[in-house]
Amino acid sequence: MGQRLLIIEDDAALGQMLALHFEDEGFEVRLVERCAAALEAVAADDFDLALLDQQLPDGMGSALLPRLLKAAPELAVIMMTGQHDLELAIEAIQHGAADFVHKPVRTDDLQNTVERLLDNRRMARETVKPASIGAPVVQRDLIGRSDAMLVVSKAIALGARGSATVLITGESGTGKEVAARLIHQHSGVSGPFVALNCAAIVDTLLESELFGHERGAFTGAQARKPGKLELASDGTLFLDEAGELAPHLQAKLLRVLQERVYERVGGTETLTSNARIIAATNRDLMAEAAVGRFREDLAFRLRVIEIRMPALRERKEDIPLLVEGLAARIATRLERPVPGFAESALAALQAYDWPGNVRELENLLTRALVNARDGVITPDLLDLPAGGKASGATAAAPAETAAALRTLDEVEAEHIGRVLAHTEGHKGRSAEILGISRPALDRKIVKYGLQVQRRRS
Repeated sequence: MGQRLLIIEDDAALGQMLALHFEDEGFEVRLVERCAAALEAVAADDFDLALLDQQLPDGMGSALLPRLLKAAPELAVIMMTGQHDLELAIEAIQHGAADFVHKPVRTDDLQNTVERLLDNRRMARETVKPASIGAPVVQRDLIGRSDAMLVVSKAIALGARGSATVLITGESGTGKEVAARLIHQHSGVSGPFVALNCAAIVDTLLESELFGHERGAFTGAQARKPGKLELASDGTLFLDEAGELAPHLQAKLLRVLQERVYERVGGTETLTSNARIIAATNRDLMAEAAVGRFREDLAFRLRVIEIRMPALRERKEDIPLLVEGLAARIATRLERPVPGFAESALAALQAYDWPGNVRELENLLTRALVNARDGVITPDLLDLPAGGKASGATAAAPAETAAALRTLDEVEAEHIGRVLAHTEGHKGRSAEILGISRPALDRKIVKYGLQVQRRRS
């Protein structure tokens, strides 16, 4: 038996034309003209798909839609209307329509839409259900069962036992702040968790954000303001991208770590800090210290305990679990049902090398959930480069000679260039993937003389 199609259309000529077309394509078709007849039809028979007109003799298609889906939850409904009303299209999709087409209907285009929806239904039957992947994941917990993440979990447990300074390293988007929050959460301290991104604020303001300032300390300082260090109190201060700190701020932070004291900008009162410092960076601070870009004594002070967050390409076996946990979180935020994932979509996600790591995966899944209409994520909803590999990704190369080794700046310039190419020059998205601010990205583009590809219109 072929696929079963219900056509709900009161225009007799159009209804007959559509019925003949889809019967020729092998469908078993039933044609009705009223809302009441449509409800009787879905109550009596199982249909794979319905074409629903907006204006019917006994009601509006948009009002009938939720009643059809309540009676037949698996039914894929394509709304048809002669009204070019974007709000109506939005309302129909929000109420569960699988697609929305305008009249006059082009049968070839409608045929393509029908085939796509039926392919999605077929893939949905192959969907990996959340229960088959693993146990529910706590929203802020690190997600994964790989050996690399087991090492991270043990290091977090060690870091949570005391008040020693922790340095969390790893590429942008690997979950360094998530790890810092878990250390704070499991350490049992009563104070707050306060975060400061050192790359997101210019140096002149970063000092004030970190240490606070007194009234009149600089133009615009109309009142005393406590800094993040003061706000952290007996809790945790998380310094993200600590490798971006200017030299004079490195010296002040070292004093805090050694003597637990500091002054507000423009102030003379010496304050004491009991906050625990957790720092994160995507740089090798010891390599930076070797070339004079970071204080070696501060690097040693920060890395009493060091936790390295693995890149997502190093733990691809965790991607199904990550997809499950992130999709559930995103669906809650978007107030949508948690989708399923076709096996082919999961395979595409696992084939990609993820230069932006978990942050890039979350951004991609958010776009896919926004665009999904059938309760299942299929490969066409994934905005991945052709071939499934990250731009510039290569197989592991043999050991390089000393002459072939590059400087840290050369490596950073290449990585930023690769991300810019991946986003087609979209600076906002590139900065998000890299985990830095837009101004910081602009400075690096100038510093390295990078050419930004103009986005296609």
